[in-house]
Amino acid sequence: MKLYRYEKELEGVVSYIQYHLDRPLSLSEIANYAGYSPYHFTRIFKEKIGVSPFYYISSLRMQQAKKMLLDTNFPVRDIGLNIGQQSLGTFTTQFTKRVGMTPSAFRKSTQMVNEDFPSLKQMNQWSLSKLPNSIDNRIEGIVESEVPIEGVIFIGLFAKPVPEGLPLYGTLLSSEGSFCFKNVNPGMYYLMATSVSWEMESSDVLLPEKTLRFRSHQPIIVKDCFSVPFQQVTLRPPLLDDPPILVSLPLLMRIFLKDITAIDKKSR
Repeated sequence: MKLYRYEKELEGVVSYIQYHLDRPLSLSEIANYAGYSPYHFTRIFKEKIGVSPFYYISSLRMQQAKKMLLDTNFPVRDIGLNIGQQSLGTFTTQFTKRVGMTPSAFRKSTQMVNEDFPSLKQMNQWSLSKLPNSIDNRIEGIVESEVPIEGVIFIGLFAKPVPEGLPLYGTLLSSEGSFCFKNVNPGMYYLMATSVSWEMESSDVLLPEKTLRFRSHQPIIVKDCFSVPFQQVTLRPPLLDDPPILVSLPLLMRIFLKDITAIDKKSR
């Protein structure tokens, strides 16, 4: 079946989910709204969105938790309860796994943006050409954009078709152009990218809902001694059905700057 037949229905379902996110949602309710059986609906949803309906809902609720951490003074425990987590420990574990840092650390990460974003802008152009060279298990490609970019591009390989947790392989680019991940272990990966404009506020970096983005719907398979197709990445404005970007961009900036500093020290 061609998925474009279901695009309008799925857009309506995504809007329905987002509107009713403040209460429990069952698979039967959502499938009934779409007019399909739960089994048929789950298959269509996963093929189009990339994850199951429940995983998509949990991603939206984790994004909701990120907003509450930044916009309110509610205790971390209360925020976890608000999104359906039954204990502080469970919420902290899930949040850390999917965002890359604890809820308390994320709440304080505005300072990371204020410190590291200007540092990246001051660098203007950077190169990772000093990294060890290898021809084995490369994933190469080019990044382009539908609209002009003046900022930084985050690109990485993830285990799932959603940008959460630290990428298995990732980097930052100072402009559109080529990228290359070297010595990639055999496995299945999803390529994700987003860009942050220099003019954006720290809140846009912490909650990247307006940023340009790209996500691969089909996995990239890496095998020893087999070449991987050249990857064409085209950044575009966000779509209604895009999963939220849960991974902490400030954390990725901090890791990248540390890596650059380490490379510079080794080259001296």
